[in-house]
Amino acid sequence: MALHNLQPAPGSTKNIKRVGRGQGSGMGKTATRGQKGQKSRTGYKQKRGFEGGQQPLQRRLPKIGFTSNVTKPVAINVDKVKKIAALEEITMESIRSVYKLPKYVTKVKLIGRSVKEITDKITDENISFSGQK
Repeated sequence: MALHNLQPAPGSTKNIKRVGRGQGSGMGKTATRGQKGQKSRTGYKQKRGFEGGQQPLQRRLPKIGFTSNVTKPVAINVDKVKKIAALEEITMESIRSVYKLPKYVTKVKLIGRSVKEITDKITDENISFSGQK
């Protein structure tokens, strides 16, 4: 094998369509553009998403999606997770030690019937509880 006898793989290359080069080519006269109409004219350019006057898909579908910058707290039911109620002092670190929380969680809301008894143990401002005003 040498540079002078390299060839492309069979079937990997095709001859280009030479339109508008006479009737014998099969693509002469109208040059595969059909007869009359806007699409057959020189300089024709269709807008992106244009559907021939029909309401385009991007305008037919509703606008969706919104990402709020407000971080909502993760709710933890104290009646189900008894270990949190048993803690002496309730902070984010102490909750993470007894309850598995993802790293991105920065706020916690304690809910349940037995929250009223443990409200005085909460020392972290990122921890709220149900019934709090």
